Amino acid sequence: MHNLISLVLGYILDLIIGDPQNAPHPIRLIGSFISKLENKLRCKCKNEKDEYKSGVILWFVVVFISFLIPFFIITLAYRYLPVVVAIIIDAIMCYYILATKCLKVESMKVYAKLKQGNIMEARKFLSYIVGRDTKSLDETEIVKACVETVAENTSDGVIAPLLFILIGGAPLGFMYKAINTLDSMVGYKSEKYINMGRFSAKADDIANYIPARISAYLMIVASFIIKLDYKNAYKIYKRDRYNHLSPNSAHTESVCAGALDIKLAGGSYYGGTFVEKPTIGDDIRKIQLDDVKISNKLMYATSWLCFFVGILIKLIIVKVI
Repeated sequence: MHNLISLVLGYILDLIIGDPQNAPHPIRLIGSFISKLENKLRCKCKNEKDEYKSGVILWFVVVFISFLIPFFIITLAYRYLPVVVAIIIDAIMCYYILATKCLKVESMKVYAKLKQGNIMEARKFLSYIVGRDTKSLDETEIVKACVETVAENTSDGVIAPLLFILIGGAPLGFMYKAINTLDSMVGYKSEKYINMGRFSAKADDIANYIPARISAYLMIVASFIIKLDYKNAYKIYKRDRYNHLSPNSAHTESVCAGALDIKLAGGSYYGGTFVEKPTIGDDIRKIQLDDVKISNKLMYATSWLCFFVGILIKLIIVKVI
């Protein structure tokens, strides 16, 4: 029950404060640790097999430590500190894991610049939240990329961390964030990471397999709640949920595209190379700037739905036990 209270407080903190940009952040510390350990391991690599083994070691060390440190902090806090203090520490940890407001804030920075007619600044802010090249994108392409990243990150940035916390508290939440951060830093098919990042990429696919599908169905229900085209959301989800290089990314993207009656995805430039990708959704109407706001509204509704349903299920389990 204490962990449940901590989650509620952490979730509220995330909605009110969002990501503290200039303060020390555990996820940024995990990212720094990944970079340093990667450099040390890479120095000892002589061939492709060494790189792959180093990538496996990198994954296990980072994930293990990311789970172990918060586990011991929370365990010791509840054992030796007043319960109220322990709950606050636990809540702050949950808060650092969640990113609902952060996703909205970062995407709305792009929206604000486009609203001002400043396409150069919009491209710059978009480059902070997407992996594709943004320097030559026009307004429509910027909006589409922004909606796509909100939709995709609804799963791995919002719902998945929430699910892991519901299952195993902040320690399991940090473990998931470590897996996700490893994938975002080394899980590429570039020459540099094709071997060292392969294990991290596969592990991230496995970790997000169930959350991505839960997120999609929650998003369909959320689209009904906020009066979007939920019937088309379900239709496009069933048809286009695998229209992505990743086995998980198109699940929430397809729901979002269907709910908004727009077409997303398609080919883009990454590191100067054009990568052909299938489209998601139908071009029922042309994508508009306000779709960034609507996608955020859908993301928030999905987040709230997951939170309340998750808390309800957790309460039932606690009561039964």
